[in-house]
Amino acid sequence: MKHPLNQDEQKDFINTYKNLLRCIGDYALPDDKKKVRQYMTDAIERNGYGKDVYGQSILLRNIHTALIVADEIGLKRSSVLAVLLSQLVIGKHCEVSQIAKDFGAETADIIRRLVKIDELYGKNAVIENDNFRSLLVSFAEDVRVILILIADRLYLMRTAKCILNESFRLQIAVEASYLYAPLSHKLGLYKIKSELEDLSFKIRDREQYDFIKNKLNETKRSRDKYIAEFIAPLEERLNKSGLNFDIKGRTKSIHSINNKLLKQKIEFEKIYDLFAIRIVLDTSFEKEKAECWQVYSVVTDMYQPNPKRMKDWLSVPKSNGYESLHTTVMGPGGKWVEVQIRTKRMDEIAEKGLAAHWKYKGLKGESGLDNWLNSVREVLENQDTSSTDLIKDFKMNLYDDEIYAFTPKGDLFKLPHNATVLDFAFAIHTTIGSKCVSGKINGKNVSIKHPLQSGDQVEILTSPNQTPKRDWLNFVVTGKARMRIKQSLKEQSVKQVEYAKELLKRRFKNKKIEEDEARLMRLIKKRGYKTITDFYADIADEKLDVNSIIEQYLEQEKKEQELSEHNDRSVENYHAPIQSDDTADKDDVLVIDKDLTGIDYKLAKCCNPIYGDDVFGFVSSKGIKIHRMNCPNAPLMFEKYGYRIVKSRWTGKSGANYAVTLKVIGHDDIGIVTNITSIISKENGMSLRSINVDSQDGLFQGNITVILGDTSVMESLIKKIRAVKGVKQVSRY
Repeated sequence: MKHPLNQDEQKDFINTYKNLLRCIGDYALPDDKKKVRQYMTDAIERNGYGKDVYGQSILLRNIHTALIVADEIGLKRSSVLAVLLSQLVIGKHCEVSQIAKDFGAETADIIRRLVKIDELYGKNAVIENDNFRSLLVSFAEDVRVILILIADRLYLMRTAKCILNESFRLQIAVEASYLYAPLSHKLGLYKIKSELEDLSFKIRDREQYDFIKNKLNETKRSRDKYIAEFIAPLEERLNKSGLNFDIKGRTKSIHSINNKLLKQKIEFEKIYDLFAIRIVLDTSFEKEKAECWQVYSVVTDMYQPNPKRMKDWLSVPKSNGYESLHTTVMGPGGKWVEVQIRTKRMDEIAEKGLAAHWKYKGLKGESGLDNWLNSVREVLENQDTSSTDLIKDFKMNLYDDEIYAFTPKGDLFKLPHNATVLDFAFAIHTTIGSKCVSGKINGKNVSIKHPLQSGDQVEILTSPNQTPKRDWLNFVVTGKARMRIKQSLKEQSVKQVEYAKELLKRRFKNKKIEEDEARLMRLIKKRGYKTITDFYADIADEKLDVNSIIEQYLEQEKKEQELSEHNDRSVENYHAPIQSDDTADKDDVLVIDKDLTGIDYKLAKCCNPIYGDDVFGFVSSKGIKIHRMNCPNAPLMFEKYGYRIVKSRWTGKSGANYAVTLKVIGHDDIGIVTNITSIISKENGMSLRSINVDSQDGLFQGNITVILGDTSVMESLIKKIRAVKGVKQVSRY
């Protein structure tokens, strides 16, 4: 029998297994180790461990995922056993009933859900839209399933360079960015969330990732020096106060730095908050708040604070349980520095999120997780929700910052940033949201659209005659509000349609006209309605006059009878005209999704992709738009709308010409421009469309737009322009 692992892999497995045993320690039952080893040995002898869909060793993937679950997330016996044994059930090497007998019902229940999720993924690298509801069901039933999947995705991302299938590598990176990183954020796994974002960014845009990484390495010495200069006097003052603490500086993630570059549209050197200072206190639970505020007092006495950048998550923790004091102060040299103040307990919760809450169960109130899972269940209750809407409603608010507001009686509600009075009303109760007409914030009358601020006291005003309106969907931000509004609108629509149908039938009967349903359908289509529901809704809303509809119906009946009398062709001899296919002879240079061709698409204007660029498709309301992988808008699309991403690739040979704009910087010399235009004019199949040059302080900056065929031609041109004397930099817009 051939062992599924080579020698190096066996060493890796043994070391990881030892670390796993150390992590679970006393949580494992006496016979667990022996039984698990027997299960795994039997499976190896029966060739139960091979390669997964990504080409990875299943045995190594399982043991590493189990270690992440135990060590980095902090789950215990049942979850770790479920990770180690689930593959044996998937591979039909043992039954769940046998595992329940040997390891308990709890382990077996988690395995059942993991097996179900494995079936949902099937042979795909990512979850299909149609399977998303089933995925959410498993999430909502047992939150440990989410945590195990996050651990599994983290392992895949850490070993992504071993995944030879480039398409799979990109797909798992996109899903990590738009699904698993936001989930980690929601569950308070901030360290894992940052690592998933960085690893995903590394795959999606390696060039920009390396640029930021190199810049961080170049500035490390000066950054470390500044951190030491900032910390030294602070440490001295805190030591004198008798507090037990640890203080350190940490650099922000590459992904978050890139977001700042995109959002603020500035150069790397101008980002001031590349790092944060963290002060972690070692104290008893009873003294936590007092000592955190004591440290805050010392910090703000020494350094001038920015009042707009102060965050108090001690008094009101985030819904995922995150507790900390954040302030931004003016450090030496006039630089803003973020300072985070927390205790060891709070720091562990910030690192391990939900699992750390279980360790400290009873010390704090509810973490908000139950509320979030309830909102997931509410989304699932609406069976009529489309796959796309389901994903959108589920993902809503996973990342958003929170605000908190109060009822007049002092009840506190946590809501996402930009939540409105109407969101608050639905948060209290569905009926109150449906009947909401306005609100009062701190005693002042406001509309239902009014956005809330943290600390607002909100009174909801209702009316028995109010019903949800379609335009409400344009300004509510919570999943619960959106779902309830949609449900109500659908119920209203059904009632309206029934009323309108009955009204039309009555009028036909009163006028003694026999209704031909097929003829009525033809009339509805002729009037431009895409659905029958829309037609009846317009009658109910009195946008259509029933008598006018009946007149048009009679007129159509008369025309159809006349046409029938003059048409002597039999049905058997009639042949429908064959429509020509305009796309039949189209040579597709793009293959979209699963080898689909002949699909209409447009090249996005925000990044102007050309043949040869690494690209992806984005399904918008106006069809499929093709973007470059390093498009400035790509991070937002991947993170917020990853379910709309479709893989795309160029094929064949480029027969088209594309406009490309190059940014050229060099010494202020008219000869440079002449040399550049001369190079372009000599290139075959290339033409100069426009050139704009601006000169300042001895340097010129020019934007040159050329028409060319593909990336290889563009790269050759860039190389030639860089060789021109006096040119300092050439880059593509």
